[in-house]
Amino acid sequence: MRRISRITVAGAATASLALALSACGGTSTSASSESKDGDKGLAIAYDVGGKGDQSFNDAAYAGLEQAKKEFGYDTQDVEPTEGETDADKEQRLVSLAKQGYNPVIGVGYAYAAAVKGAAEKFPDTTFGIVDDSTVESKNVADLVFSEEQASYLAGVAAAKSTKTNTVGFVGGVDIPLIHKFQAGFEQGVKDTNPKVKVLSQYLTQTAEEGGFSSPDKGKSAAEGQIEKKADVVYAAAGLSGQGVIEAAAANKVWAVGVDSDQYKQEALAKYKDHILTSAMKDVAKAVYNLAQSVEDGKPETGIVRGDLKTGEVSLSNSNPKFADNTELQDAIKTAKEKIISGEIKVKSS
Repeated sequence: MRRISRITVAGAATASLALALSACGGTSTSASSESKDGDKGLAIAYDVGGKGDQSFNDAAYAGLEQAKKEFGYDTQDVEPTEGETDADKEQRLVSLAKQGYNPVIGVGYAYAAAVKGAAEKFPDTTFGIVDDSTVESKNVADLVFSEEQASYLAGVAAAKSTKTNTVGFVGGVDIPLIHKFQAGFEQGVKDTNPKVKVLSQYLTQTAEEGGFSSPDKGKSAAEGQIEKKADVVYAAAGLSGQGVIEAAAANKVWAVGVDSDQYKQEALAKYKDHILTSAMKDVAKAVYNLAQSVEDGKPETGIVRGDLKTGEVSLSNSNPKFADNTELQDAIKTAKEKIISGEIKVKSS
C-alpha cells in the first residue's frame, strides 16, 4: 500500500509516479521497500526515436521531470535498442519493477505485449502504456488520446492557410494509430473547403523500417508533396517529422507539427517561422496524472482517454502569425465547440 504523503509517511512504500500510462502501487517483490536508495517513483521506457525526438518521447520525459520535481523521488528513463524484441522490452520493464520503481510506463503501442507480461509478474506495481488500449489488467493504465480530434483542427487550419488548394499528410508508419491522424486531418480539410486536395503518404509499413525515426525519409516525402504544390504539410511521424519541418522551411511553406508544441522545440528553432501550429496530445499530463494517482494511493487503471473536452489534445498557438489570425482562430474555435458538443463526429479511420 502506498503512502498518501511522502512527508507524513517518509518510509512507507515505493514512491510512484506515472509517465505516460500506469497505475497501482508497490511491487510484487520487496525490492522497493528494501532499496538502499529509498523510495523510488516513476520510470519510463521510451518508444523508437528515444529521448530527443522533439515530439512524443520528449513529452513523456517532461511528465517524468514534473513528477520528479514535485514528489522528490528517484526516477529513471530508459532508451530502446535497435532490433529489440518483445522479450527485450518486457525484461526492461521487469528490471525497473524489480528495482522498486512504481509506476513503470512503456511509451508507445509497441510495449503492449511487454506491459502485459511484466504486469502479470508484478501485480502490485502499476504499469502504464501510452497509445494502446488492448492491455486489460487491474494494474495497468492504458493512456490513450483522441488524436483525430486535434488532427481535425489541424485540417481546418491547413484548409484556411493553403494558397494552392493542396496540402499534405505524412504518416510515419501505416498502422491504425496513425490512421486516426490522417482521418481527422482529411475530414477537417474537406469540411472546411472541399476544393482542397490532400496528398497522403506513409513512410514505412512497420516501425522497424524506421518510419518514426528517420528524418531523411520524412524530408524526402515532404519534398515530393511540395513538388506537387502542397503548401501546408502535416506530419504524424515522430522523429521523422523533423525532416518534414526542415523541408517545409527550405521551401518556404507551412509545416504542422505533432504531439508536442514543435514551435517551441529548441532543436527546431531555426525552422519555427514555418511551423504554423502543432496538433498536440498532452502525453506529459497523462504521465504526470498517472504518477499523481499512484502517489495519492488511488492509481489509475483501465482506459484513460484524453480528448478536446479534457484539454489533453489541442492545437498550439505559439506562432504569432497563427494566433493573431482572427478568421483562422474563429474557424478553429467553432469546429472545436462542435466536436465537443457532438455535432461534428470525427472519423478515426
